[in-house]
Amino acid sequence: MTAPAVAAPERPLESVDSVVIRFCGDSGDGMQLAGTQFTNVSAAFGNDVSTLPDFPAEIRAPAGSLAGVSGYQLCFSSHEIFTPGDEVDTLVAMNPAALKTNLADLRRGGTLIVNADSFDKSNLTKAHYDADPLSDTHVTSTYHVHTVPMTRLTRDSVEGLGLSQREADRCKNFFALGLVYWLYDRDPRPTRDWIHEKFGKKTQYAEANLRALQAGINYGDSTEAFAVHYKVPPAKLAPGKYRKITGNEALAYAMAAAVRLSDTEVFYAGYPITPASDILHQLSEMKNFGVKTFQAEDEIAAVTSAIGASFGGDLAVTASSGPGIALKGEGIGLAVMTELPLVIIDVQRGGPSTGLPTKTEQSDLFLAYFGRNGDCPVPVIAAQSPGDCFTSMLEAMRIATSYMTPVFLLTDGYIANGAEPWLIPKMSELPRIEVKYATERPTNGDPYLPYKRDERLVRPWAVPGTPGLEHRIGGIEKADITGNISYDAENHQHMTRVRKQKVANIASIFPPQTVEGPETGDLLLVSWGGTYGAVRTAAATARRQGKSVAHCHLRYINPFPKNLGEILKRYRKVLVPELNAGQMWTILRATYLVDAISFSKVQGKPFLVSELTNAIDRTLVQ
Repeated sequence: MTAPAVAAPERPLESVDSVVIRFCGDSGDGMQLAGTQFTNVSAAFGNDVSTLPDFPAEIRAPAGSLAGVSGYQLCFSSHEIFTPGDEVDTLVAMNPAALKTNLADLRRGGTLIVNADSFDKSNLTKAHYDADPLSDTHVTSTYHVHTVPMTRLTRDSVEGLGLSQREADRCKNFFALGLVYWLYDRDPRPTRDWIHEKFGKKTQYAEANLRALQAGINYGDSTEAFAVHYKVPPAKLAPGKYRKITGNEALAYAMAAAVRLSDTEVFYAGYPITPASDILHQLSEMKNFGVKTFQAEDEIAAVTSAIGASFGGDLAVTASSGPGIALKGEGIGLAVMTELPLVIIDVQRGGPSTGLPTKTEQSDLFLAYFGRNGDCPVPVIAAQSPGDCFTSMLEAMRIATSYMTPVFLLTDGYIANGAEPWLIPKMSELPRIEVKYATERPTNGDPYLPYKRDERLVRPWAVPGTPGLEHRIGGIEKADITGNISYDAENHQHMTRVRKQKVANIASIFPPQTVEGPETGDLLLVSWGGTYGAVRTAAATARRQGKSVAHCHLRYINPFPKNLGEILKRYRKVLVPELNAGQMWTILRATYLVDAISFSKVQGKPFLVSELTNAIDRTLVQ
């Protein structure tokens, strides 16, 4: 049976507005699971939550090594938040390597909980410690340090279940989770329910994890080391039904919703690549919703099969990260030439080449804009948060089908793997995705004209097999209107201009660009993509300090909203923070001749709010 809770004198329960926790340890220590469970419990309680999972790039890094550290940071709050936090309030370190790579982020006076059993000579050597850091007076005087023999206590809690020592040690993440649940007055019932569901047929493992979880709670309740524990009241969020969602999950749910919104099946083709693989994993479980998935043998096969599905009348989607998008380049050009609807999702990561596979970046903007041969214009939009990936995916599909064009949707590793509470929308409130196939056959025996355009320069979408609408498509230049192969010089220039103008025309359906803050002033921050939360928070902080700072966040990247140029001119200075070497800054300067200032970070990490507030202060005094 699960160990009963141990009664102990009540200790003070302090109320705090928000808390940042980070679990860190070896890849096999279950830190992602611990963080995810804490996130789920906090979301169920009603807190606003923002998360930052951090995976090692090495698939099988040696146990105890610096390269193998996995972490999960989350901020849970009693008010609306937009980032997973700058400084960590409570750091749970399962071994010396985790402590060494994460201690610098723990705030002065923060709570440090370590698995004391892992601080042996071997692990200290692997982490390049010359001496035990837990005996360092600087550490013990700077932080509230709690050395907990987690491994031993976990083994004791599962004794008698017949587990091997290795199996018993795999439960220590639940011990750590239980201890932190006690520290922040969390209800463990959702996690207990999850354990029963996950290990229902393996009662031995279910019982072991339940015992370890309760042992952690009991330890917090019975030890005298913790003089106080804390509670974070629920946030006042908009009424409705919420669930925790990651960016990749939101993309998948949007594709399933698109089937209903368009009465058309969705075809998704992908090749496994970090951090986009989870989209395919999620969609593969949705065939009952009219979603077809294809795991291709390579990136080229993925994009070209999606183009074939689009030619056949499906809503077609492919996804990858930077290296895979580079391989898809010729195929994307084929979609531009054939003018078929296709959504290309780029879950950006650190580059170039293999780069930083598990770290976030925004360095594929130029790739989305220009990364194909020839003049090859493609609309580009960018999601701003995990939940916003749902809205952005549906918007990309609407643009693709309305204008018969491939569309880039940019996300990044931060929002793809990060999670937040998501207000589940009602299907009846979501705008439809209009899919219009050509069905009327020409009269008087005239041939079908596949490149005869409407007033928006959009050609018709004729599904193969429609009587009288037989036609050819391909990558060679098309004659205007007829779609026949053409090598005529004037026709090529004309078609190049038409394709460019068609993309430019899409701006007519975009809502006007909005600004948060003063309509004119000293400084405008222009952000895009996953930097939204940090930049919005920094701008709001500056305004509370009496500074004239506004924030303009871009969803539509190509073309830009029609009023963006006018907005940029209303401010004395324009600052463009982005997680690359200045790509949006370059495009804005070239497009609007604005003397914008670049603020770049290329470290595989999202912006800290403090980094942005410091950049704001420096810019204002220049």
